[in-house]
Amino acid sequence: MRENIIREKSFSLAKEVVFLYQYLTKEKQEFVLSKQILRSGTSVGANIAEGVAGQSKKDFRHKLSISYKEARETFFWLELLCETGYLTTEKANSGKKVCEEVIRILHAILKTSSQTK
Repeated sequence: MRENIIREKSFSLAKEVVFLYQYLTKEKQEFVLSKQILRSGTSVGANIAEGVAGQSKKDFRHKLSISYKEARETFFWLELLCETGYLTTEKANSGKKVCEEVIRILHAILKTSSQTK
């Protein structure tokens, strides 16, 4: 399979989120917010995978725009978990860095794909 930077970055984000979920549920006994970030953080890569296999450019853009929204939501949860003391700044920043990269790449892809109709 050809190298795909957004697939790789979104997969890294999903792994980071799974590890954070495990930490939050085991160490912090936090089950509500951790479920939210698990859902949004893993959804990013899943929607990208669907978009890449899309049946049309419109389908591709739609799935990637969902991924973009989910990535922004994931960033929100990371900030909230940090600000409320569930995650240290160090733990949150690791996920936020990957999340920001994914957001930037998705934004660029969506901007380019909307120009090439």
